[in-house]
Amino acid sequence: MSRRGNPNDNAKAERFIRMLKYEEVYLYEYESLEVARSRIGYFIDKIHNHKRLHSALDYKPPAEFEQTITHVRTVA
Repeated sequence: MSRRGNPNDNAKAERFIRMLKYEEVYLYEYESLEVARSRIGYFIDKIHNHKRLHSALDYKPPAEFEQTITHVRTVA
């Protein structure tokens, strides 16, 4: 994904992982790997993509932003 010596390429992925750890992983002690996968998947799908606002997307959740882009493309 990144060339050697170019740290800026991974910044968005690293920021996402940091947010995931602080807002989900560090708050719970998971009973098993299956429970952890389920909760993390739920967090990404329901919380991050549908409720959490993103400044790069004009302070909209990714799902809402994607719907507006899709709507603009179908209308045009």
